[in-house]
Amino acid sequence: MDTLTHDTAVRSVRAAGLWFAVLSAASFGLSGSLASGLMDAGWSAGGAVVARVGVAALVLLAPAWVALDGRWQRLRAQLPLVVSYGVFAVGGAQFAYFNAVRHMDVGVALLIEYTAPVAVVVWMWLRHGHRPGRLTLVGAVIAAAGLVLVLDLLSGADLSAVGVVWALVAMVGAAVYFVISAGESDLPPIVLAAAGLVLATVALVLLGLVGAVPLDASTSGVRYGASQVPFWLPVAALGVVTAAVAYVSGIAASRRLGPRLASFVGLLEVLAGLLFAWALLDQLPGWLQAVGGVLVVAGVVVVKAGESHVHVDPAEPVVEPVPAAG
Repeated sequence: MDTLTHDTAVRSVRAAGLWFAVLSAASFGLSGSLASGLMDAGWSAGGAVVARVGVAALVLLAPAWVALDGRWQRLRAQLPLVVSYGVFAVGGAQFAYFNAVRHMDVGVALLIEYTAPVAVVVWMWLRHGHRPGRLTLVGAVIAAAGLVLVLDLLSGADLSAVGVVWALVAMVGAAVYFVISAGESDLPPIVLAAAGLVLATVALVLLGLVGAVPLDASTSGVRYGASQVPFWLPVAALGVVTAAVAYVSGIAASRRLGPRLASFVGLLEVLAGLLFAWALLDQLPGWLQAVGGVLVVAGVVVVKAGESHVHVDPAEPVVEPVPAAG
């Protein structure tokens, strides 16, 4: 009976984790289309990123304060983790990605960054002895093949050595995001997300002050398709939906699924990005990209099947609920 109850609890936790992961991927996927409109209206990439993480930090500060409930010792004890999350997983990953797209095609940079799940599997294998199963590896190959089609790389793309290096740094930042999000911590997800976003905002503003990242902004209207909206609307959506909601749900998903599975489900962000680009920017994917999308979903399903056959230690975050906010 105890075994049956435990198995039921594990399935319930993982099911909730999958929903959180899909919400996170969809929220993250909206950011590219929103930011594209802002940059067409005169914003720099750095300005859009700072607005995104800054607004998200402001949105999460109050609920994070309530969730922490005066237990500042928790935050102090987890300070190295919070700094790593904010600097590398949030600010660093975005900074590196935008530098990559200055030197190479966006699709190529995104594909390199989305090799992060492979890095997560290797890290968990070498650091924690979590050897990937056959299905996990097969799912990784299927998902990677799907990404090649989704990003329309078969037509060929110019590669820049500098761009590749920056994209690899972004990949490391994305891998750090999944590993830290799933790590053992008694900080509620909303506290970790808020603290990380505050640190990322400070880091990016400092980079802007020294001239490393242009922080241009504009109050001009922003056009999406045939419609024009005030600038504050996409800025608010970037901060609330694509950052605050995305990071909190992403942490909740990783703590329930573990970093390997969460990182593969995160590949759905690419599909979400394509759908939002179609809806907001009239960028309709071709049939090869549609086939690639099917392969990405199939790869995630195969990885899920592979992870369900892996023996789970009761101490692993995959079976532990997220710490209660209170």
